[in-house]
Amino acid sequence: MADIRPFCAYRPVKGMEDRIAALPYDVYSREEATKVVEGNPDSFLAIDRAETGFGPQVDTYAEEVYQRAARLLREQISGGRFLKEDKPCYYLYELTMNGRSQTGIVACASIDDYCNNIIKRHENTRADKEQDRIRHVDVCNMQTGPIFLAYRSSGTMRDMVQAAKGEAPVYDFVSEDGIGHRVWVIAETERIEGIRKQFREQNAIYIADGHHRCASAVKVGQMRRESHPSYTGQEEFNYFLSVLFPDEELYIMDYNRVVRDLNGYTPEAFLNRISEDFQVERASQTPFRPEKKGDFGMYLEGSWYRLRAKDHIRSADAVEGLDVSILQNHLLGPVLGIRDPKTDKRIDFVGGIRGLEELERRVDMEEEMSMEEEMSMEEEVSTGKGISGDRRVAFSLYPTSIGELFAVADSGRLMPPKSTWFEPKLRSGLFLHDLG
Repeated sequence: MADIRPFCAYRPVKGMEDRIAALPYDVYSREEATKVVEGNPDSFLAIDRAETGFGPQVDTYAEEVYQRAARLLREQISGGRFLKEDKPCYYLYELTMNGRSQTGIVACASIDDYCNNIIKRHENTRADKEQDRIRHVDVCNMQTGPIFLAYRSSGTMRDMVQAAKGEAPVYDFVSEDGIGHRVWVIAETERIEGIRKQFREQNAIYIADGHHRCASAVKVGQMRRESHPSYTGQEEFNYFLSVLFPDEELYIMDYNRVVRDLNGYTPEAFLNRISEDFQVERASQTPFRPEKKGDFGMYLEGSWYRLRAKDHIRSADAVEGLDVSILQNHLLGPVLGIRDPKTDKRIDFVGGIRGLEELERRVDMEEEMSMEEEMSMEEEVSTGKGISGDRRVAFSLYPTSIGELFAVADSGRLMPPKSTWFEPKLRSGLFLHDLG
C-alpha cells in the first residue's frame, strides 16, 4: 500500500512559469549551467546550481554555494515570484514531445515506503552525488527537483485524471526545446480522496529516473527525524516531492555506447571474434536502429552493421536477459575489455535523444584524431590505445522496456549502468515542497 499524499506546493505565479522552469540540475556541466543562467537569470538553475553565481575559483560544493541557493529561493518567494497553495492539493503535469503526451500526478511520497521497498529502485547511487543534493535540500529546507516515479496504470485512475484535465490548466507553455507543459490543480476533496485511495491499492511504485535525488531526499528526512525525536510521521520532512506516471504512457529511449578503441584487435579480427556470439551482417539501412530485442547496431570504420544475439547468449533472467546486459557480458567486457562500465574511461554513453548521427560523429571524429596522432605520437604505438591502428566503435541498442524495469526492481536486483533514458525530462521550479 503506497502512501502518496497531496501537499501545499510553492509554484510560480502566473506568467513566470516558462522563465522559471528548468531542466534537471544534473543534465548540465557547470559551464553549460552558467550560460543558461546568464541568458535567463529567472531560470531555476540559478538556485539548483547556485555555483553559477560565483567565478570558477569557488568550488561547486562550497558551503557558500548552498547558502546562496537558500537566499535566492527565499528572496524569490518573498519577492512574489512564487505562490503557496492554501490547502493540500494534487497536481497534474502533462508533457508533450513530438505529438505524444504523458500525464503525471504531482504529489509527495513517503520516505518509509522507500525504506520498506514499496518504492522500488533499479539503480545504485553514489555517496558523493547524494551529498550535494542532501546539502542543497537541507540548507534550502525545500525539495526543488521532483523524483520521476512510475505506477501500474488502472482504468479508474485514468478516468479520474482525464476528468480533472477537463478543467482549464493553470500553466500552458512550450519550452525552448519544443516540449509542451501543462499543469492542473486538483483541489476538490472528493477527487483528492479518490486519487489517494487508488495509490493505496498500489503494491509497488517504481523509481524511473532520479535515484540520487530520491536517496538524498530520504536521507534529509531521516536526519530531520533524528533532530526531532518526537516526530509523528506526518511532518512534511517525512515525504518527498514526486511526479508519478502510469506505465502505459512512459517513453524510454535507447541508451547507446561508444568505445574508444578495439582493444588491440584489427577490424577484421574484431568482426571474426564477435561472430562467435552474434550474427553479423552489413545493415541494409543506415544509420541502423534496432527494431526488436536482441538486435544491435554497430558503427565501425564508416559502416553500419546489424548484430543479432545468438540463442546461446540470450537469457530469460530479468537482468541477464536485458539487451544492455547481453552487450556488456558478451562483447564490451570479454572482447573490448570494458570490465566496469561505471569507471572505465574508454566507454561513453549517448542518450537516444541525441540521435544515431551523434554516434557516427563521435566515431568519425576519433578516426580523424587518430591520423593526427599517428604523425605526432608514433612513440605511443606500443601502448595499443588511442593511437595509430585504433578505431572507435559505436553500438545502438533497442530501448529497455518499462516492463523490464519493473521486473528487475521486483526481483530486488539492479540494472547495469545507463540502461534507461527517459524523455521528456521533468522541469524543476514548477513545484517546490517545503519541509516545514
